[in-house]
Amino acid sequence: MIEINKYIDHTLLRATATEEEVANLCREAAEYEFFSVCVNSSFVSFAKEQLKGTDVKVCTVVGFPLGAMSTPAKVFEAEQAVKEGATEIDMVINLGALKSRQLEKVEQEIRAIKEAIGENVLKVILETCYLTPEEILLGSELSVKAGADFVKTSTGFGTAGADKESIELMKKATEGKAKIKASGGIKNLDTALYYIELGVDRIGTSSGISIVKELRA
Repeated sequence: MIEINKYIDHTLLRATATEEEVANLCREAAEYEFFSVCVNSSFVSFAKEQLKGTDVKVCTVVGFPLGAMSTPAKVFEAEQAVKEGATEIDMVINLGALKSRQLEKVEQEIRAIKEAIGENVLKVILETCYLTPEEILLGSELSVKAGADFVKTSTGFGTAGADKESIELMKKATEGKAKIKASGGIKNLDTALYYIELGVDRIGTSSGISIVKELRA
């Protein structure tokens, strides 16, 4: 049986998330042995403390959810998150710069964040629902060139989440040089397995428990 729990970043990124809800997220992640919890950066140190003694990693988001912050702001947020215990950073790409074909700017920003976090994992969120197929290819290629470890479909806050076409474009562009994370709209076992079969290495979802229970059933 596939260890689907090890694909899952157990996610809570609502602006209204409370400390109690994040503590519960961490308890669930420990119980179901998910790969990580994914929380907003203000909760990194709290989540790290909650997960002490477990194998669950702390993932956080940077420049979230719009990607339109300045590069120094994103770099600082990433560095601070790592200091506080995050080992995985999911950054949102600068969508406006990509659409303006400011490709050097996009690449330099990704590289600056990767350099700031060192050996920790960097995932680049493309927010594919706002991109053309050509832009998905470009964003993925730039992520690889800049040293990213993953490209990721979505924030979950855009107009749509993961889809087959985007993942296939990301696979084509990365050529195995970066892994792929699917997120946004993955709410049941069939959908999760579908994306795993397409070749994704990680799934971001707030429905991890129900997905695992479906598999066990």
